[in-house]
Amino acid sequence: MTEPILSIRNLTVEIPTRHGIFKPVENVSYDIRPGEIRGVVGESGAGKSMTGNAVIGLLDPPAHISQGEIWLNGRRIDALDPEEKRRIRGKEIGMIFQDPLTSLNPLFTIGEQLVETIQLHLGFTQAQAKARALELLEAVSIPNPPERFNQYPHQFSGGMRQRVVIALALCSEPSVIVADEPTTALDVSIQAQVLDLIKKLARERQIGVILVTHDMGVIADTTEQVTVMYSGKVVESGTTDQILGAPTHEYTKSLISAVPRPHEKQYRFPQVSYGGRETVFKVEDLARNWPKTQASSSGKILSVQGLTKRFVEKSSIIPSRQTYFTAVDEVSFDIHDGEVFGIVGESGSGKSTVARMIATLLPVDGGKVMFDGKDVTRLDREGQAWYRRQIQMIFQDPFSSLNPRMKVGDIVAEPLLHHKILPRNQVEARVRELLDKVGLASDAYRKYPHEFSGGQRQRISIARALATQPRFLICDEPTSALDVSIQAQILNILKDLQEHLGLTMLFISHDLPVVRQMCDRVGVMQRGKMVEVQETEALFSAPEHPYTRELLNLMPRLAQLSD
Repeated sequence: MTEPILSIRNLTVEIPTRHGIFKPVENVSYDIRPGEIRGVVGESGAGKSMTGNAVIGLLDPPAHISQGEIWLNGRRIDALDPEEKRRIRGKEIGMIFQDPLTSLNPLFTIGEQLVETIQLHLGFTQAQAKARALELLEAVSIPNPPERFNQYPHQFSGGMRQRVVIALALCSEPSVIVADEPTTALDVSIQAQVLDLIKKLARERQIGVILVTHDMGVIADTTEQVTVMYSGKVVESGTTDQILGAPTHEYTKSLISAVPRPHEKQYRFPQVSYGGRETVFKVEDLARNWPKTQASSSGKILSVQGLTKRFVEKSSIIPSRQTYFTAVDEVSFDIHDGEVFGIVGESGSGKSTVARMIATLLPVDGGKVMFDGKDVTRLDREGQAWYRRQIQMIFQDPFSSLNPRMKVGDIVAEPLLHHKILPRNQVEARVRELLDKVGLASDAYRKYPHEFSGGQRQRISIARALATQPRFLICDEPTSALDVSIQAQILNILKDLQEHLGLTMLFISHDLPVVRQMCDRVGVMQRGKMVEVQETEALFSAPEHPYTRELLNLMPRLAQLSD
């Protein structure tokens, strides 16, 4: 067997706190061989990223390695001084982070960033570094490298930015690349392109890859070896086929069971119950005090007719010289009372723009949004206040959708006070009830958002959305930033809301297995147009449009998962 290029031996990371020593990583061991992609999976807080940060020497003080060894190409690197670690980082170990926007400097062109990195690690001249940068852009399939070389990060799509980050990681031909959730925020087609690129580079350049992810579909399609982590420890390691097909540890079995199945519809998402941490929701209790959901006059609570949105692409003081980009192009669809209508498509297809126009967060340039027979685009101030009580939105990122300076109780109370739904002396009781029903402890009321996990923050967002007792919820990628176990919790809450409260939902996602489980009907968007609308099962079993078939073919297949 080939000797490993990276060996992690009994690694333990400690963080001193007021309450004692916290060990986010404890006795972790695994090897990476040339050309091998090892997946590292587990829930948020399992220690996956912390292990990767220890390998590349990016632990934030006071976190430190207290025990164990890290060997790279036969040399122990964990005991090196900071300057020696800095020389290794980037040169011998490359990094691909989750968010390419934070990995690239917005003030410098792509070419300038590549050239700087190449010169730093390889000592090339300016001309040599530019030639090398152009080769790398070609290697990661960036079209027209000479033109793209002089462009800035904001001129690239999310998938293209991630390719540039991969090019940066390859600048000095490293032995190992640590890829930390490199496809989490990408749609299925861009995800497939990035993963194919990582597999190609590992195979052709014999680079070892640590792929940190919570996406079991990515694990199934990309890796040869898998390490499963729970609470800072490795609970199971083995080949991908063995871990996904015949797991031995109860946590691994529970984690895999929570993955949405792409080939069949399930009534509920199984939660990760290992360690007795399954969250209990009481959404059905809300129904006792919830007013009977009002049916729309036509049976269609929302009707979108020829919706159009244009953004200025090139500005000019002379109107005739302005150019526009049409983000949404005459989109039409209806949503019936009590159903979950899904919208899928690539990044940039116009999904979220449609949602924001429905929520009146963006002005409409053409067409109509009809809610229960009323034209939303023509409502007066009083009508807008009525509409915003009827419709609420749950955003993708619970970190940025909650005010960090407000306590959770005040955040959930805000819509109650704004719309004057209850007397002020009854608001606290109502807020505590909402927090309880979405599975949060009673002390959540007086805490701040930063004191909660991502999944708990999303439950706070749901409680806030429910405060006005709406008839319609817009869910814009509500679980894309969450791991599989927390995703199951949030999706089960949404299913309960529909079943027990009779809510109607618009559900936007790039996760096709989730869409299959959640939605009654699905619309497919491509380049601003709605190209197909079908019943969910009909769309997944017999798609009509070529683009829909392409999306479904790119969906990660989890045939290896044991049921």
